[in-house]
Formats: sequence, C-alpha cells, structure tokens
Amino acid sequence: MIKSCAGISSAWLASSLPEILAAQDHAHRAVQSGAPSKFEFFSPADAAEVEAMAAQIIPTDDTPGAREARVIYFIDRALATFAAEERAAFAEGLTQLQKKTRKKFGKIKKFSELGFEQQTMVLKAIEKTTFFELVRTMTILGMFSNPEYGGNYNKIGWQLIGFEDQFFFKPPFGSYDRDYRPKD
Repeated sequence: MIKSCAGISSAWLASSLPEILAAQDHAHRAVQSGAPSKFEFFSPADAAEVEAMAAQIIPTDDTPGAREARVIYFIDRALATFAAEERAAFAEGLTQLQKKTRKKFGKIKKFSELGFEQQTMVLKAIEKTTFFELVRTMTILGMFSNPEYGGNYNKIGWQLIGFEDQFFFKPPFGSYDRDYRPKD
C-alpha cells in the first residue's frame, strides 16, 4: 500500500509540474510585494486544522518544522490553483478528521486543539487515506521548495537537509575530483 501511495504522489507531482511552477511564481510575487498573506482556498479554521497536520508530519523539535516554514500557504495556493481537483478530497478529509477527533476525544471538536500525542493517535487512524497522503505530499513540497517562490520560509527545509543554496558551483566540486589532472 505504501509503495502504491508513493507512486501516486510521484505521478501527481510529475503531471502537475507546470502548475506547481506557476503557483511558486505567484507565491514569489506575493512575498516580494510585502502584503500580508491571505488564504485563497482555506477558511482560517480549516487552515488551522491542516497546519496542525503539517506540524505533525514535519514537527518542530530542536529544529524548526512545517509550521515555521509556513507550508500552509503553499498548500492553500496549491488548492487554489494546480491542485484544484483535490478540493473535494480536502473538504471530505477535513470532515472525516473532525469526526475521528470527536469520536476519540468527545468534548474536543477540533484536531488543532488536541495535544501532540492525541493528534498522533488521530493521524495514525487516517494515515492510509488519500487525504492524509495529499497533506503529506503538499507538506513536503512546501517544506523543501525554493524559498524564492514562497515555500521553505527562511530556507528552513534546506537547513534541515544541509542543502547549500549555491546554484552555480565552481570546481573542484568535491573530494572525488580533487586529484584530477588533465592529460596534456
């Protein structure tokens, strides 16, 4: 099942690449304008729920996570543009998330109001759903995208993986070619 979900994510990513680039361009222009970000698809309440999920997928610990990288804005823009066909899945997924939350914890009606361990329990109950896979994929895209386009705020994702944002490298490129000498 996990392999098939990974394949679906890869196929979706490949087929949506032009739209992803367009969304990144839009996010880049929005960041450059300095205007406060507004949600295009999510209501503030729905954004809080999805952001709480993203914060579980890439949590904040001794390093910043999805919340600090502001992946919710990437996800919102995706649903407003290139992933518009996923809106119904998101709406249904959010409804099911709230139902699972109420079923497991009664008085607490919002996933975002649960504690970390309680959120983990709810997400384990839905981790094999299309909705969870969509949130996971979009969280990763928002976390590691080029910050110039509005994702990966302050290069948080790149710092986590040790990526050096030098887009033009100069020789020598690494130790593997350190001793290379061209033949005359």
